[in-house]
Amino acid sequence: QVQLVESGGGLVQTGGSLRLSCAASGRTYAMGWFRQAPGKEREFVSAITWSGGNTLYADSVKGRFTISRDKAKITVYLQMNGLKLEDTAVYYCAAGRGYGSSRSVYENWGQGTQVTVSS
Repeated sequence: QVQLVESGGGLVQTGGSLRLSCAASGRTYAMGWFRQAPGKEREFVSAITWSGGNTLYADSVKGRFTISRDKAKITVYLQMNGLKLEDTAVYYCAAGRGYGSSRSVYENWGQGTQVTVSS
């Protein structure tokens, strides 16, 4: 079981930027970010393969968010630019042997970090 710890959340004004980090306790394969706003389902944000050579983004964040991972392959980042009110949510890091936008391909989940965008 891989432990995932997110950091980097906080309060930011619209148009601002934040960078989320997710540190894994061991080897991971594909990693992803999901988010859940109050009263809504947890939704896919972005994913990256082990090599970092392939990435996926939800249409709602494409062009504003960038996912990356370090060379040691144990930390994944989510650079969020041009933040909007609707980006407010708890952001969760996930890791798994699968790769994609479905929650079912990820076996390990972090506890989440709150991102709040204010006007």
